[in-house]
Amino acid sequence: MRVFLYPTPLHYRQIPELIYGYDATVLIGTDTFLAGYARAANPYDFRALRYVIAGAEPVRAETRKIYMEKFGLRILEGYGVTECSPVVAVNTGMFNKAGTSGKLLPFIEPRLEPVPGVAEGGRLHVRGPNVMLGYYRPNNPGEIEPLTGGWYDTGDIVAIDADGYVAIKGRARRFVKIAGEMVSLAAVEEALAGLWPEHKKAAVAAPDARKGERIVLATDRPGASRSEVLAWLKGKGAAELMAPAAVVTLDAIPLLGSGKTDNVALARLLRETLE
Repeated sequence: MRVFLYPTPLHYRQIPELIYGYDATVLIGTDTFLAGYARAANPYDFRALRYVIAGAEPVRAETRKIYMEKFGLRILEGYGVTECSPVVAVNTGMFNKAGTSGKLLPFIEPRLEPVPGVAEGGRLHVRGPNVMLGYYRPNNPGEIEPLTGGWYDTGDIVAIDADGYVAIKGRARRFVKIAGEMVSLAAVEEALAGLWPEHKKAAVAAPDARKGERIVLATDRPGASRSEVLAWLKGKGAAELMAPAAVVTLDAIPLLGSGKTDNVALARLLRETLE
């Protein structure tokens, strides 16, 4: 079995050519990269692929559709963190539920901590044989600071359904509190996934004198307007609280090496733009 991991950003056409040339059977990447490969690839490039596994960010319905229609491949979405070596949950060929990150790996014990303002799910803590022992701290070199009771706080808000499938609602710090209500920025991005599919979009929180916080949507689409965004969300039946208070067009959305949005850099850039 030959595995091809996602690289640092290269031209999207180069990766399908390498997959074709090496007869790779497993492709692992983020939604951003997988979508780019799919647009550039000839269907025959992926003839040897048996598994396409995605992580790090939610897989959009459009990405799932193109992989099934163009290549006949299902994307198996998973979820993990470095401290858990790193997989926590993953969909498999036999147990696969779109819109979730699959079931927890064997022997992983979950605990959901209630989060004020979040009705569905909670903050995920996990314990198991793949979880790290603890942290090394600069002020205590050489000594491991153990996890309390072996529990690791992922910092993610998740829901686990009756069948054991894990649905990621967002990072705890990626929730915005608007007039006392908690709104997931990840949910806003997911609701807008089909709008301007060829362009990047990212939602961030910004201070608001009246409501405490507000949502600002950044995009690299020239001429993007808030009215388009509001119309799209209305058509999707999204809650009014999910509507961005402002839409900002940037030359480019800052990205991490994995293709995920660099939210720290984006927040800094937007502060500079909005000042």
